Amino acid sequence: QVQLVESGGGLVQAGGSLRLSCAASGNTAHAMGWFRQAPGKEREFVAAISWNGGTTYYADSVKGRFTISRDNAKNTVYLQMSSLKPEDMAVYYCALRFNGVHAVLRVRDYDYWGQGTQVTVSS
Repeated sequence: QVQLVESGGGLVQAGGSLRLSCAASGNTAHAMGWFRQAPGKEREFVAAISWNGGTTYYADSVKGRFTISRDNAKNTVYLQMSSLKPEDMAVYYCALRFNGVHAVLRVRDYDYWGQGTQVTVSS
């Protein structure tokens, strides 16, 4: 059983920054991603990273502002969020693709999900 634990969410003013972390259990090679979901909306892709960190993808809405990275020694993936906007406010979820090394962008491509961490951005 793979377990993911997110942390780092909170309240921030527009223009501010937050760094989210996601610690994963297990020892298999796996790509990771970040998704977010606002009330009344579907879960949407934010960023993804391959197992070796060599490939990253970002949603158009966050390009230039968010950075995904990982530390495989710690089995942890990060999402550095800068220049936050009110429209970034959502619950952020990290996701793991079991035995998959390539970065992927679709919800259905992922096998395990964290519990989510709330990001609130004040205008």
